[in-house]
Amino acid sequence: MRLVLRTSATVLELDVRATRTRFTGRPVADAGRYEAVVDGAVVASGTAEAHGVVELDPVTGLGSRRPGPVATVRLGPLPTGEKDVEVWLPYGEITVLVALRADAPVAAASEQTHPRWVHHGSSISHGASATAPTGTWPVVAARAAGLDLVNLGLSGNALLDPFTARAIRDQPADVITLKLGINVANHDGFRRRTFAPAVDGFLDTVREGHPDTPVVVISPILCPMVEDRPGPTLIEPDSPGDAPSFRTAGRPEEVAEGKLSLAVMREVLAAVVARRRAAGDEALTYLDGRELFGEAEWDRMPMPDLLHPHDAGHRHMGERFAALLPGLAGLRR
Repeated sequence: MRLVLRTSATVLELDVRATRTRFTGRPVADAGRYEAVVDGAVVASGTAEAHGVVELDPVTGLGSRRPGPVATVRLGPLPTGEKDVEVWLPYGEITVLVALRADAPVAAASEQTHPRWVHHGSSISHGASATAPTGTWPVVAARAAGLDLVNLGLSGNALLDPFTARAIRDQPADVITLKLGINVANHDGFRRRTFAPAVDGFLDTVREGHPDTPVVVISPILCPMVEDRPGPTLIEPDSPGDAPSFRTAGRPEEVAEGKLSLAVMREVLAAVVARRRAAGDEALTYLDGRELFGEAEWDRMPMPDLLHPHDAGHRHMGERFAALLPGLAGLRR
């Protein structure tokens, strides 16, 4: 999420109610960064020091919420002169904007002329483990490719829900990307028999609003613990360090019973796209997520929690996807 405005101000102040997350028995998540971007460059950043807390118990699945006070985030100094300013909000905490102040008048930003990219995915698309909102891989890709990003990354919840398909259907878009699969494994949410028709139904709904828009279906990136075995994946409550790591409860032999490993999901996704293309949907393409983050990347940039890339991984995925997207979707750089 971001605010976009035009101003000659050199200082912006945001009054916000910020809510951070903690897992029971572990510290509260680090403060999320607010970043001001001018002419493509991050020129100022800040955090909300006072905050509320959502506490999640990974064992029981229960949670509680403690509201926090209003905090002020100061962004400055900004470059002088009239300019468009983007204020990127933290991806990893709840932000309620109470007020915005500036030391000069604020107006609507210049008209957006970049192609509009609507993306849907899991916590990796949401941004998990990146340290800044402009460091998540979809934002890195959008900034590199000159796209206006609408990021519908839903942490833990890219599960082919019909309401998500309807939301994408109803969004204006020049290109749509759907990164599907890892949350299905996390929740052990489908079987081989039900996964393909769920993907088909999701695509059918998107196509109701976008019959000719380029759509790219992206399979999961490499995740060794569920490559050849199914989920569900679980938070490891006794893992060392401040942040938890993950493990799978699935067994390799369960794949033969119809459960979904990532290898099987890639096979199914590729087959769905191939069949639909053969039926005439030539604006639909498939990308194996391991082209963004595969074995070579795992060796160079191992995931600290075994599930989410860190900063370097996000940056690599974004730069790689920006290079691939024009060929996949027929966009001009």
